[in-house]
Amino acid sequence: MRIAPQIEMLELHVSAGERSMILNPTVMIDETGYWLIDTGMPGYYEQTQSLIAQGDIDTQQLRLRGIVLTHQDIDHIGGLPEWLEKHAADGQLPVYAHEGDQSAINGTTTPIKFPPERRAMLLQAMPAALRESFERTFSGERQNVTDTIIDGQTLSIAGGLTVIHTPGHTPGHVSLYHHASKTLIAGDAMVIADGVLCGPIPAMTPDLTLATQSLSRLAAYDIETVIAYHGGRYSGPDVNKRIAELAAAAQA
Repeated sequence: MRIAPQIEMLELHVSAGERSMILNPTVMIDETGYWLIDTGMPGYYEQTQSLIAQGDIDTQQLRLRGIVLTHQDIDHIGGLPEWLEKHAADGQLPVYAHEGDQSAINGTTTPIKFPPERRAMLLQAMPAALRESFERTFSGERQNVTDTIIDGQTLSIAGGLTVIHTPGHTPGHVSLYHHASKTLIAGDAMVIADGVLCGPIPAMTPDLTLATQSLSRLAAYDIETVIAYHGGRYSGPDVNKRIAELAAAAQA
C-alpha cells in the first residue's frame, strides 16, 4: 500500500504456529534506491520481495541501500539473514539499530523475548539452509548492526527520517518520523486494533510504564499518518490528539 510517494507499507502474511498474522514492514524510496524498515520472520524473503515489486518498486533499477531495524524482536529481525545473504555478497549492507538492542541483534546477548527454548523450536521448524544461515548470522561472531542510531538523529533517507527513541517494548526500540509526509513509522510502540490506535501490547512489553511514557516523545512531531507494524495504517486529523491520550495514560 502506497502511503506517500516515498513510502510503501507492505502487508506480509506470516504463520505463527497454528495461527497467522499480518506484519507491516515499510519500504522507503528515493532517487538513490530503497530502504527496508524491519525484515519480518525467517523464511519470508521471497514473499517480501514480491510485495515490494507489487508496490511498483523496480528492484532491478533501484538498489537496496540498507535496513533499519526498529528493535530486536524476532518478527522484526528474523528475516535479516536472508537479506544479508542476498544483498551483501559484494560488501557489507548497512544495518541501522539503536545501541540498546545492538547486542541482541548481533547475537552476543539473548533477545529479551526470545529465550533459548523458543529459539530451538523455531530452528527445528526451518529448512536446513535457512537454519544454517540464521545460526550463522546470530552466532555473535558477526557485526550485523553496522551503524547505531540515537534519539533525534535524522537519517538521509527519503528526504529525512528522524529517529525517536521509544524504549519500553525493548530497551532500544525506536520509531521513525518522515518529515515530508508527516508519517510516523511506529514499530511496536503502538498497534492498531479494530481501527483504533492503541498503545503497545502489554503482554509483549516488559516495561509497559516506560513504553507508554515514551509516547510523550512524539508530541514534538506533526503526525498525520501512523504505520504500526501490527495493524497497518492509521491516519486523520486526530492522530496527535490520540497519541497524547495514550501517553497521558502513563500519568494516570
